[in-house]
Amino acid sequence: MPSALFSPLQLRSLTVPHRGWVSPMCQYSCHPETGEGVPNDWHLMHLGSFAAGGAGLIMSEAAAVNPAGRISPLDAGLYSDAQAEGWERIIRFVHQHGAVDCKIGAQLAHAGRKASTYWPFSGRSGSVPGSDGGWVTAGPTNQPFDGYSEPAAMSEAEIQGVVADFAAAASRAVAAGFDTVEIHGAHGYLLHQFQSPLINTRTDSWGGSEEKRNKLMLAVVDAVRAVIPDSMPLLLRISASDWAEGGVDVGISVRLARAAAERGVDLVDVSSGGAVAHQRIHAVPGYQAGFAEQVKREAGVPTGAVGLLTSATQAEDLVANGRADAVFMARAALRDPHWWLRAAYELGHDITWVPQYERAVPRHGF
Repeated sequence: MPSALFSPLQLRSLTVPHRGWVSPMCQYSCHPETGEGVPNDWHLMHLGSFAAGGAGLIMSEAAAVNPAGRISPLDAGLYSDAQAEGWERIIRFVHQHGAVDCKIGAQLAHAGRKASTYWPFSGRSGSVPGSDGGWVTAGPTNQPFDGYSEPAAMSEAEIQGVVADFAAAASRAVAAGFDTVEIHGAHGYLLHQFQSPLINTRTDSWGGSEEKRNKLMLAVVDAVRAVIPDSMPLLLRISASDWAEGGVDVGISVRLARAAAERGVDLVDVSSGGAVAHQRIHAVPGYQAGFAEQVKREAGVPTGAVGLLTSATQAEDLVANGRADAVFMARAALRDPHWWLRAAYELGHDITWVPQYERAVPRHGF
């Protein structure tokens, strides 16, 4: 039987060669000497290895839409022409050297109150002070994430400015040659902060009811959809559950996904968590796949599943049984940048690779 995982997926005018995709993975490697937020040789190697290894679609790491939106001072961005030029070099490589007709997408993000933090391998934790290159963060209110500095509550003008920044970054992504764009509305970053009742306690038009808490997320969807080509698919990453009492749950997420699809989102990338430090996540293999399945079924929108998805049979089952339309992976791809070649062999799928990898086409096993 043909492999469902290795079947193509059509999203608007984009044909993704198969359903095994790479999740966004922050690298914290944009060093000042090569330009603020500018991707460099590390990013070329990191993302290029997945292209050569047979990934169908690669999502960039979270690219900040303005300087204050970076998770750390070493994060990538898409708010300057220099950054767009850095991404363009990587896009060319992925398109030219992918083992299959690999596509690449830009994830656009603003970290909100979780910005200006030390990168994981810095040896330090928490918020970066101004004396060390940090900045004052922003959020729906001045309530901080546990262990981080207090953010400034955003004004109406600042909220509208962020919407415009997402649109401007999307325009740069299109000009650079990305095949698709994903809006990061998950993991406790700014758009999710406005969505979650555990964080957004505003009483103006941007908070209070579920509709008002979703307003910023959907305003960004509208703004980005308006500036990218109609032929280009738009993705949205959400946290389907806050894993904390009184927070976002899958019912709220279904309603958000339905509204986003009505506004032109073509696939919802379903993750979870990140809003609050007191979350209680029950992480087991495929622990988030049920969220993707429920959003797909009840919102009527294609979904991507993510979260401890590591084996070819696991990924094949999700797609073959209609539980998700694509499978995102991160840690498994880091451990084996040629995961897709191995998966094709395990599933008995015959795939033509680039000539340099002909000797790796499994005729005698690995």
